[in-house]
Amino acid sequence: MGEVPGTRHVVLVHGVCHGAWCWYKIASLLKNSGFKVTAVDLGGAGINPKNADSIVSFEEYNKPLIDLILTIPEDEKIILVGHSAGGLSLTHATHVFGKSKISLCIYITAAMLRNGFKTDEDLQDCTLASMLLKPGPLMALLTAKFEGENSGEVDKVNRVYIKTTKDEVLKLENQELLIKKWPPNEVMSIDTDHSPFFSKPKELHNLLIKASTMYCD
Repeated sequence: MGEVPGTRHVVLVHGVCHGAWCWYKIASLLKNSGFKVTAVDLGGAGINPKNADSIVSFEEYNKPLIDLILTIPEDEKIILVGHSAGGLSLTHATHVFGKSKISLCIYITAAMLRNGFKTDEDLQDCTLASMLLKPGPLMALLTAKFEGENSGEVDKVNRVYIKTTKDEVLKLENQELLIKKWPPNEVMSIDTDHSPFFSKPKELHNLLIKASTMYCD
């Protein structure tokens, strides 16, 4: 892969059962490809000092991501990459910042819901319970209902969805439902389980490079 502009800043967002640490392979590969890379610990995850049991709102849970984006210089193109329930964090960020701050969102077998959990059907479609592989801020996730002054900007942010075809957590049929309800610019696939950053990091890295080349504007 050739060098890409250093102004492209990839922000890696974990799911509920992980932390920033889970991206170590992907972060290294992306840095070697010329990207600026930051992996964030959401509320109560990794080295974040919050107690997961004390977090009761999605805004509080996702505050580390929002705070990080606020620190990124205006001349850097932000590419948000979210895994599993981390997709909710990406969508929340697009509601907060819109197209003016975020160039591209890449959902890796993730909960891609335009307005969060607005209905019980949304909870079924993304099978939230199966994503909670260890105790997490469940109450905070259930409050992920996105409305705001930038709601009209959400559809202007480019989106790519990466399906994992052997996923036993967010099964392929559920991924297809999410894609059908809010079609992204592009759908890509990787023949792996729910955590491709562990099982096939090089293949996932290649897809991230391809997505950023096609849709980061």
